[in-house]
Formats: sequence, C-alpha cells, structure tokens
Amino acid sequence: MQTTTPPIQLPPVYSQLMQHAIFPQVTHDEIARYNFLANLNKHLATVIAPANAVAFEKRVRPAFQRKQKRDFDSREEVKTAMQRDPQYQTWSALRRSTMEMRQQAGRSLVLRQAETLANRAQDLNAQSPNTLILNPTVKVPHYLAVMDNHCMPGSYHTELLDKDVSAAANYDSGIFVTTAGGLGKLSDGGGKAIAQYVKTHFPTFAPKRILDIGCGLGHNTLPIAQAFPEAEVIGIDIAAPMLRYGHARMVALGIQNVKFIQADAQFTDFKTESFDWIQSTMFLHETSFRAMYGIGREIHRLLKINGLTLNIEQPQYSPDMPLFEQFIRDWDAYHNNEPFWGKMHDIDVRTWMSDCGFKKDKMLQFGARAVNDNEDHTKPRLPEIEDHGRSAVWNVFGAWKSACVREGG
Repeated sequence: MQTTTPPIQLPPVYSQLMQHAIFPQVTHDEIARYNFLANLNKHLATVIAPANAVAFEKRVRPAFQRKQKRDFDSREEVKTAMQRDPQYQTWSALRRSTMEMRQQAGRSLVLRQAETLANRAQDLNAQSPNTLILNPTVKVPHYLAVMDNHCMPGSYHTELLDKDVSAAANYDSGIFVTTAGGLGKLSDGGGKAIAQYVKTHFPTFAPKRILDIGCGLGHNTLPIAQAFPEAEVIGIDIAAPMLRYGHARMVALGIQNVKFIQADAQFTDFKTESFDWIQSTMFLHETSFRAMYGIGREIHRLLKINGLTLNIEQPQYSPDMPLFEQFIRDWDAYHNNEPFWGKMHDIDVRTWMSDCGFKKDKMLQFGARAVNDNEDHTKPRLPEIEDHGRSAVWNVFGAWKSACVREGG
C-alpha cells in the first residue's frame, strides 16, 4: 500500500525580505545563518514539536496516572512530569538554542554597523522632524528594566551609543527567524491582518485618529496607516531606539500619516476621548498584571464614544483548553524571558475589559491569521501544524465603547 508523503513546508528565503533604507546590511554568511535558523525553527515546529504530544500520551500521562491514581490537575503538574521526558528535553533545549543563536546572529550583524545605522536613522528622521517626539523623562517600568525580552540583551530600550537604533535593527532583521518568514516581506503580517479584518467587517468605520500602543518599530502600525490613509495614526512606546528606527523606517517607506511618540501606555498625556481606534499587537503579554489593568483603563479613557479597541495575542488558557496545550504554550514564560506570558493568558479577557470600563455586550473576540505577502496565492494553502505559542493564527479581543458606560468603570 502506497502512502503519500505530505509536501514539505519550507519558509521563504531571507532575500525575500524588503531591504528598505534603514534595514541593516547583511553579508552572504549572515543571510545563510538566518536561513538556517528559520528552517531549524520550522523543523522544530512541524517535525519535532508534535512528538511532545505523543510522548505525553504514550509515556508521561500513563506513568503519572499509575503512580497518582488520577489524571493531571494543572499545567504545572504536566510541566513537572514532562520535564523528565527526553523528547521534551530535546525539543525545549533546541528551541532555546535557536532563540540564543538568533539573538547572537542579529546582535553581531547589527553591532558591527551600529554607528552607521544610527547616522542613517538620524538623516531619515531629519526629513520629518515633527513626527518623532522623544521624551527622556519617560521611565522604563521596573518590570521591563530588569529583563531581556526574548533573550534579547538589553531588551527593546537599552541604548549603547548616542541616538542608538541597534535594538530595533536587531528585531527587524531577525523576526524573520522566529516566525520562519511567516509575516511577509516587511514582517508586518499582524498589522495587515487586523487592518484587513476591520475594513472587511466594519466597512463604514472610518477612524480619524488611531493609537497603536506598544508600537515598537512600527511594523504593525504602518500597515494600519496605509489601510486608513486619511487617519492620523500615533504609535507610542517607552523605548527610544525602537521609535527612532520605526520613524526612520516610516520615512524610508514613504508613509506620511504616522507620528511616533515616547510614552508609557498607562500614563499618557492625550486628551480624554480623543481616539477612534486603539490597537495593541502582541504587547499585553509583555506587561505586568497590574500594568495591564492600568493600560486597559487608559484605553477606555482615551477612546471616543462608539470607538473601537482591539488587542492581538495568542489564545487564552480557557478551561476547555487541554492542560497539555496550556503547558506547551507556557514555554515562553519559563524559557524565553517572558515572565508575564502565563499570567496574561490565564485571565478572562472579557472580565479584564469589563473591569476597565467596557460593556460585555459590546465586546468582540475572533481569530485572525497573519497576512504573508511572500505566499504564492495561486496555490492552495497547506494546512499548518500548530506550533503552540508561535502560530500565525491569533486571538483578537476588544470592544466598542458604549455611551452608557460611566468613565472609570
């Protein structure tokens, strides 16, 4: 009996990324290194990772049930048991190694040209000086100042030289690796996805003022601005290197309706009810539990009546999500310097939005898939194997602001 081997799903090659004017220069060997790491990530996700579920069902769970005379009660129990299994140990060690190698590769190529990139950003930013507003009095929250997100030394905010952009250049050049090229030529598949969804499902919604919180280098801000060219779009972040680079990137791409402002999302100076749409993309899981509520209340304050807020994240750990899946998704919390990941995904997002002032009958929750402009859309899309925690299918939650909700909840 013949069996059909499923087609191999290879990531795009690194040369398919758009080399815009502020993008770091990469050598042949650096491109080869990134291509190797992207393929290794894809292999781990589609070949090695599925074996974790097999090990769980065939070895780990039966052994636990025999010993404890019951099934698992929590993902923490699953974690304790799975950490002893060689299959999981191998996958986890390889995945952590790819993160460290990706950061080493990105940092080395960026640091050798750090001054050149800073000067290039400065020249581009000088072309539109009124749309980049930095505030050196903005303090990095303590919960961010003490960790290196995603194993990135210095995280998003550390400055190594005057007018530094190296953290953002590292992120821009290397997100291709961690997503296996799944976010498109400008790594902006998240912003394109949400803009596409809003225009399709709310065709009469015409926001005049849009706020993107935790915008980073703006790779999700800019496609929203392009989709709504008549709107004023503002991206805020606490990290000056990200904003300098993101603004230079905007100028390089010829986009003119975005302003980048350094600000803490909990404590902005914007006027009450001054935005039609407030967006966050893969941002809330990098804030503390307390800060998340402060940010939610600030979103509610800033949003106009009948305005829209949306947040893109990975799926929440709902009661109907299997404990094994919760455990695998929680890998980032323990091994990728994402300490708030598990706590954020544990909360009931509808309760969070309600506590921040939104009415439950005005809330939205849906799935969105990244828009990848590197895909060949003439061919049928292959079914994706879920890489828990790094899927291109996201959970989007938000709400319309109702006029009958009292400010402050």
